[in-house]
Amino acid sequence: MPKSTKFEDALGELESLIENLESGDQSLEESLVQFERGMMLSKFCQQSLSEAEKKVKILMADKTGGDATLADFE
Repeated sequence: MPKSTKFEDALGELESLIENLESGDQSLEESLVQFERGMMLSKFCQQSLSEAEKKVKILMADKTGGDATLADFE
């Protein structure tokens, strides 16, 4: 996945792939290619979310001056 890929773009493509796969209009080979791409996009999105969570922990620790804590977004 290129570093320039944005989370929102990857998520949008993943949603589109899911719709295509659920329609069942393509061949098995095309479905497998789309499934593989979807798995890569899913992994990328999960990694992006994990990185964002780590940044939030750091920011919350800086804010409170204490240990890093996970807080809900408000």
